[in-house]
Amino acid sequence: MKRLEDFRIFYNHTIHPELMRLERKRKRLLLLLFSALFLLGATLFLQFYLNILVVSLILMLPFGFYITFILYRIQRFKTTFKPHVVNLILDFIDDDLNFGALKYNSKRFIPKDRFLASKIFVTKAPEYQGEDFISGKIGELDFEMCELNVKEFSKVRNRLNYVFKGVFLHTNFNRSLRGEIIVLPEEFKQYLSRSIKAFNGIGGVNVSGALSERFNEYFMTFATRDANVTGILSEDMQNAIVDYRITSGKEIYVSFIQQDIYIGITEPKDILEPYIFRSNMSFELVREFFEDIHVLLSIIEDLDRND
Repeated sequence: MKRLEDFRIFYNHTIHPELMRLERKRKRLLLLLFSALFLLGATLFLQFYLNILVVSLILMLPFGFYITFILYRIQRFKTTFKPHVVNLILDFIDDDLNFGALKYNSKRFIPKDRFLASKIFVTKAPEYQGEDFISGKIGELDFEMCELNVKEFSKVRNRLNYVFKGVFLHTNFNRSLRGEIIVLPEEFKQYLSRSIKAFNGIGGVNVSGALSERFNEYFMTFATRDANVTGILSEDMQNAIVDYRITSGKEIYVSFIQQDIYIGITEPKDILEPYIFRSNMSFELVREFFEDIHVLLSIIEDLDRND
């Protein structure tokens, strides 16, 4: 897959000009907003000076329409910003010879039953939301990914707790993998007891001894006894996952269930959501989204090569 250096060049030549166009639109929205605030101040002053209810209502009516129009424009800017940028990032990625055409749908997401089939999370997930669905093909493997925000009710407090928030990927291998494997972040061990217990219940055991010490420092790995752990989790894949974990600070979940593969990367904030009151002209704004996609697709590439 193309490296970050190549992406930086693409950003300078293709994404940056689009961000400049969107930045001009953002500034026009700010001008409209500040104009509305000025008119509001003037209207309130006039109401106070005249103290006539009918006149005040007549003055407030067009102002209300103006505010509604501005809020609509701002919302439209926010909903169209991300698709513009994401499609450019996908154009860069699918230029690679190993990729088929990548498709993007801002409203669609991976269904709950498929998320739960990963066996990574044991939850009823009463609140399950998603967006930014991306699908495509790497070599012989079809994949789908999206952003998910999954919550469940706390057993001790009257509130919803996070189960998973981040980017989630699913791919269907073209052959059945022997056994089942789940890789969980060591950092979240105390929150994953139900997942570990459920996997133990189907014959899963801790297989960390079969993997590198470096990998075990960050991850817990469980597998059924018939799983080919080192054949699936190659040394290159282990290093790629750990490298990304260290550089990004984000936690990664992986599972291999029959012929299905699931990968999740935590992301506490909404990626590529535009600002209104400050500039969006930033390489870092798009780099993080690109790197999240990059590490997921790199794992799929490794599986495709080793098929």
